Amino acid sequence: MHILVTNDDGVTAPGLLALAQEMRKLGKVTVFAPDKNWSASGHVKTMERPLRVKEVILADGSSAFASDGAPSDCVALPLLGLIEEQIDMVVSGINPNANIGHDITYSGTVTAAMEAVIAGVRGVAVSLDSPEGHRGPLDYSTAAVVARRVVEKVLSDGLPEGVVLNLNIPYLLESELKGYMVTRQGLRVYRDALDVRADPRGKPYYWIGGEAPTGVDEPGTDFGALRAGYVSITPLQLDLTHLKAMDVLKQWSFV
Repeated sequence: MHILVTNDDGVTAPGLLALAQEMRKLGKVTVFAPDKNWSASGHVKTMERPLRVKEVILADGSSAFASDGAPSDCVALPLLGLIEEQIDMVVSGINPNANIGHDITYSGTVTAAMEAVIAGVRGVAVSLDSPEGHRGPLDYSTAAVVARRVVEKVLSDGLPEGVVLNLNIPYLLESELKGYMVTRQGLRVYRDALDVRADPRGKPYYWIGGEAPTGVDEPGTDFGALRAGYVSITPLQLDLTHLKAMDVLKQWSFV
């Protein structure tokens, strides 16, 4: 079994290393990740400039590949042949914050896994619901073990075609987890605000700021599961067509 591990936080991120170490218990692992942080980059594919790749050494002494491309590029390049050995699974993460609700449209972690599924390879995105304002290093050990268990299940049982698994883990000890819950996307509540400032020459510049996002605590959703202490496993589909809306739009007259 050959697993590609990637992320959107950069090749030196501790969550990536924790994930790679746990995935090695399942088979051969190739680490291929961006050389910088691409958080909230969405589904980017670099088409108008060349991409560079170099080999780097991770904190545990293992080797990895780093690219100046986006997370999606770090999946596309190896699947297109930069890595000659066939890749059976792509696991993206561990992101230091949850990717739930509408987050998935922004998340480089999730869209890297989507890139795999587009290419016909199984993809799993892994995120840790760390506490807001946490200081110091995060403990990724529980999330890494949970990721291994879910990936092991995917490898043994498979996934329907076109499905990406979005995995979110509460920031708890493994013994404190309530269990595993298959969920749907919940409603993310953003509280963004525009911060307008002036540079030394008096010209305006802008930050998108505001308070941290929350969510609607509804049973059966990713947000609700995390709040209740459960691992959230959400199957996402690449086909975004709103089928009910099609029936409405078919009644429109364009004459």
